[in-house]
Amino acid sequence: MRKKHQNRLGQQSGAQALLLLPIYAVALIFVLGPLLYMIYLSFMSRAQVWGFVNEFTLDNYAQMLEPMYLSTFAASLKLALTSTVLIILIGYPFGYFMARLSADWKRRMMLLIMLPFWTSSLIRLYGWIIVFRSNGTLDQLLMGLRITDRPLKLLYTYPAVVVGMIYALLPFMILAVYSSAEKMDWSLLDAARDLGAGRIKAFFSITLPLTMPGLLSGVILTFIPSMGLFFIADILGGNKIVLVGSLIQEFLTKGRNLPLAAAMSVVLMLITTVLLSLYRRIAKTRELEGLI
Repeated sequence: MRKKHQNRLGQQSGAQALLLLPIYAVALIFVLGPLLYMIYLSFMSRAQVWGFVNEFTLDNYAQMLEPMYLSTFAASLKLALTSTVLIILIGYPFGYFMARLSADWKRRMMLLIMLPFWTSSLIRLYGWIIVFRSNGTLDQLLMGLRITDRPLKLLYTYPAVVVGMIYALLPFMILAVYSSAEKMDWSLLDAARDLGAGRIKAFFSITLPLTMPGLLSGVILTFIPSMGLFFIADILGGNKIVLVGSLIQEFLTKGRNLPLAAAMSVVLMLITTVLLSLYRRIAKTRELEGLI
């Protein structure tokens, strides 16, 4: 009897391994393979015309210590940080109060949030050009309200790029905070108020810690993509706002410097890995505190 049970368990584990084999194969071919190739390419030398030669070098990483590339990384980090902070200020209250709505209004708000995803992001960003251009929708509105007396030059500026980042990434913050706030035990908040805690104290002692996982997830989902969304900077910022993603695209197309583009991608990937590691450590700390 025991042998039959062990044989059955062995057959089940073998069947599960066969079912997982396609997943592992896809991950190796389409995820791990390109990453390893990119790392390998970052240590190769640039060819004279196109491609690379199999000569090991560290010059690609040494070039990124030049002031021009360091300033580009700094500008990308600044834009990502600015966009993320503004997205938190807008998205966190939105997701929190959305979780407190009735079931019907939750569905309506969810539909409104998901509606932009049914249209191409490029088309939506080109719509912002109509808003920000000289004598555009925003200029006509401001002049109609007598706030300004002449058209503003908002297109191809830093604020326009920040608005584009917020518009593109805000739904991810809202959904992350909403999913966390919806699971919250609201009776704890009522108990804190009954015990004499004010609204602000109850928020920082009860609401914020319980919704912190959603907030951290939203930060990861907004900060990391904003480092590489170069097409937003290209469309709304013109050639004035240069990000790391813009440099990588330029090296792949115009500069034809594949090894340097790969090295920049590896550095960007390392930054992403560090942020994800910090997120996992903070999340694990919060779980341990919850258990204690």
